[in-house]
Amino acid sequence: EHSSARLERFLQICAEENMQVCVPSTPAQMFHMLQRQMRRACRKPLIVMTPKSLLRHRLSVSDRMDLADGRFQLVIDEVDDIDPNQVTRLVLCAGKVYFDLLEKRRETGIADVAIARVEQLYPFPEDEIMALLGRYPNIREVCWTQEEPRNQGSWFFMLSRRHLQGCVGDRLKLVYAGRDYSASPAVGYLNVHLEQQRGLVESALRLDQSRAAA
Repeated sequence: EHSSARLERFLQICAEENMQVCVPSTPAQMFHMLQRQMRRACRKPLIVMTPKSLLRHRLSVSDRMDLADGRFQLVIDEVDDIDPNQVTRLVLCAGKVYFDLLEKRRETGIADVAIARVEQLYPFPEDEIMALLGRYPNIREVCWTQEEPRNQGSWFFMLSRRHLQGCVGDRLKLVYAGRDYSASPAVGYLNVHLEQQRGLVESALRLDQSRAAA
């Protein structure tokens, strides 16, 4: 079964900082993640979730300076020139769905939704998420987006451990954008899969709300 690496099963056994679960989205991130692992005195198990599709993705690239001078970033903030004061929703995600979100937002010109990548799911980078939230003084919602069904992937992990809720608190609304609950990790029909993918991207960027209002 090749449609899922069963991320949720690895996250389920994460406790007491017994391992690391990372989702690097660029070559530089992969390089610095592996370099960090080799340099550590105590090398705890490292689970890496990344698809083959990013090997040829035109947006998943790094320049030489990123490789030479960078470091592994637990969270990667917005990359486009968006005014933080105009942002009312912060989308958090991990993995290749980020590039679908980025391309769609650039295509539509949305300026009030920022997109950030969580590159390490465990240990959860709480301090980095809190610092990220502080950059956007006017956000009202934090949206977790994933390609997996709602009962799979990292959403249940985020809820059960209260990782995101602990960062968001009571002042912000925490919402989910992704596939609904499912007994299987993926549908068997490509056209249905593509329709679901389009729907979760539009939901994360609030394009579905704009269409309904129109």
